[in-house]
Amino acid sequence: MDNPTLKLLSTRRSVKPDLLGEPGPSADEIATILTIASRVPDHKKLAPWRFIVLEGDARERLGEVVAQACIAGEKEPPSDVRLSMERKRLLRAPVVIAVVSRTRAHPGAPEWEQILSAGAACFNLCLAANAMGYGTSWLTEWIAYDKHVGAALGLAEAERIAGFIYIGTPTGKPDERERPALSDIITRWRG
Repeated sequence: MDNPTLKLLSTRRSVKPDLLGEPGPSADEIATILTIASRVPDHKKLAPWRFIVLEGDARERLGEVVAQACIAGEKEPPSDVRLSMERKRLLRAPVVIAVVSRTRAHPGAPEWEQILSAGAACFNLCLAANAMGYGTSWLTEWIAYDKHVGAALGLAEAERIAGFIYIGTPTGKPDERERPALSDIITRWRG
């Protein structure tokens, strides 16, 4: 395949966060990644998404919020092992970017289209980082739905986490996974 864009699109893989090491993208690279992430379909130019960059010690500070949210959300007190894992959750990659979906009422842009736009921003973010040679993993996990974590991140009432994108240099090659056969997922409507 001679076309580098098609090659990237046909070979890209998510990389588990535990396989994403240093270096992560620089400030200039993050700016480029987020500029590309925002070039998605956006009916009525509402920008129904925003980005929260987590790097350096901020990941550790949010990890403490995650651990406290875990304590608050569990019926039984979580084990020390679990709390340690939660504290380190955001340290699995050098950079984590939270993509926030923020819908608003608009007669010409249904909520569903705005949510899809946020999803497209997540994937464009991944593709931009992948094109720069970084590995990515788009995850939500329980923390994306936790009100304490959302409050710590400053989410407004109508905002939700569309994903946490973990970015770093792959330290191993991810396993290829089976893809669906096109015959199983395509139909041709003929009227």
